Amino acid sequence: MKQIFESENIRFVAVSERLVQDYLIMVNDIEHVEKFIGGWHEPFTEEQEIRWVQKKLAEKVPVFSMLEKKSGRFIGNVELMDVADGTGELGIAITAEMQDRGFGTEAVRAITEYGIKQLNLCRIFLRTNPNNSRAIHVYEKCSFREYDRTEEHVFMEYIP
Repeated sequence: MKQIFESENIRFVAVSERLVQDYLIMVNDIEHVEKFIGGWHEPFTEEQEIRWVQKKLAEKVPVFSMLEKKSGRFIGNVELMDVADGTGELGIAITAEMQDRGFGTEAVRAITEYGIKQLNLCRIFLRTNPNNSRAIHVYEKCSFREYDRTEEHVFMEYIP
């Protein structure tokens, strides 16, 4: 897998069909991951995940799989979505097994730096579930500030 960039403990690589089984475990984990990234749905299939990978690669979207440098284990995915006019929306998902180890903070800092330095973004925003207090804490540690809130979402932004 082609490494695009790295941080202290994470290798950020291009999404890959070789990681589809890892993606499926993550996105179909209703309790730890899926409930925070989209709400309940029928489980994703291998075919759907392969199509997702192919689409992201064809569109050259800045989406990366994260691998722990030390073990090579899959951590999750991070993406800058809808990049246009100097802005992009941050999305991140980390497997249950790799949560609460500092990878979220490290990944958010790294993708924010990548967005600013490599993609020339002047604003990175995100939305998260208001019940996802761990994520909100991570975003605040990474200098994201809340600018709006609804029943469904907390909206945050980073402006360098």
